Amino acid sequence: MPDARTPAQIEADIVRRREELAVTLDEIGVRMHPGTIIGDARAKVASKVDQTAGRAYVAANRLVSEVRSRFVTEEGVPRLERIVPAAMLAVGVVGLLAMSSRRRKD
Repeated sequence: MPDARTPAQIEADIVRRREELAVTLDEIGVRMHPGTIIGDARAKVASKVDQTAGRAYVAANRLVSEVRSRFVTEEGVPRLERIVPAAMLAVGVVGLLAMSSRRRKD
């Protein structure tokens, strides 16, 4: 089957395909440029850090809410029957640590 295109049409096709090839090669060059690769890697790392930080925030928020619910009623009233023993325990631990550090210094 002979080509029914004119020489001018063939030349126009060649020019168009060269331009398309040049654009494709430019895109490949941009994608393979070290700066682009580093930028993409940084974006991926930043995304992972954001996801991890978000998960950590949610976990910490959940933990704080659980601890708060143990020491405060739903109405916001402190539960002294739980706070007083916890405070006494904390004071005792701090006292033991203080005594321990004094003994090491002597």
